[in-house]
Amino acid sequence: MEMAMPNLQQLTTTSGLTFDAWVAGPSGGALVLLLHGYPQSRHTWRDQVPALAAAGYRAVAPDQRGYSPGARPDPADLANYHFDRLIGDAIELADACGQAGRQFHLVGHDWGGQVAWGVADRHADRLASLTILSRPHPAAFLQALQAPDGDQKHRSRHHRAFLSPDTAALLLADDARRLRRNLGEAGVPAAAVEDYVAVLGNAEAMEAALAWYRSQAGLRAAIGAIAVPTLYIWGDSDATVGRAAAEGTAAFVRGPYRFEMLPGIGHFLTDQASARVTALLLAHLARYPVAGQS
Repeated sequence: MEMAMPNLQQLTTTSGLTFDAWVAGPSGGALVLLLHGYPQSRHTWRDQVPALAAAGYRAVAPDQRGYSPGARPDPADLANYHFDRLIGDAIELADACGQAGRQFHLVGHDWGGQVAWGVADRHADRLASLTILSRPHPAAFLQALQAPDGDQKHRSRHHRAFLSPDTAALLLADDARRLRRNLGEAGVPAAAVEDYVAVLGNAEAMEAALAWYRSQAGLRAAIGAIAVPTLYIWGDSDATVGRAAAEGTAAFVRGPYRFEMLPGIGHFLTDQASARVTALLLAHLARYPVAGQS
């Protein structure tokens, strides 16, 4: 397959926000919307977007709310980063791609995965398939967080640190030294670190990204069992998501479900095992085509 490189486009939603997004693939192809996590950007999907396009899909990977300068409402008002608004962004982005009322495939990593679970719960009819990287079903995460062994609570301790008003300045001081170090120590290659810092390495973007944590963006949202065909990929060396939450996710998916554990891989799966993620994703999409397409 010949790889089609993505174009950087601006997608404006009905809420009046304009998102920077990589777009690639035929305009008539089934839409695959890819949502990144923290502290990343559309660059998370640098390998998946061209591979999806080459397979005939319309791949769209936006910098999410707060990460895109044109979609950055005031983070001091945490209502701007409420979970409902993040879910709404995903639906409105799909509609902005010409898919209003139509099915699409949704992929999410980390916070993008949290949003994707919410979309699958509230808009199941819009999704042909769901693919989640790292982020367990929210109910499984809460169960693990409340477990007496304290393992998941320890893994999630950064959530509390991110509530401090000093966090953005600390992460960005000395040319984002701490942010770069944190990513590098988690196995993210240097070139990818530079991609992420190019988007998130300024105070405005970082404060907006941290607003997702400060608003508690759906961390305790009531999300039921998911009926959408779901692929969940987790690396067993993930420092932020433990085995209990990952394996517990199966109990909260009632539709077709596949759990893929990647041995020795950490939280940033597309940076550490990109080819494997792409192969699993393409197989999953092919198994559950968009209604009316084959």
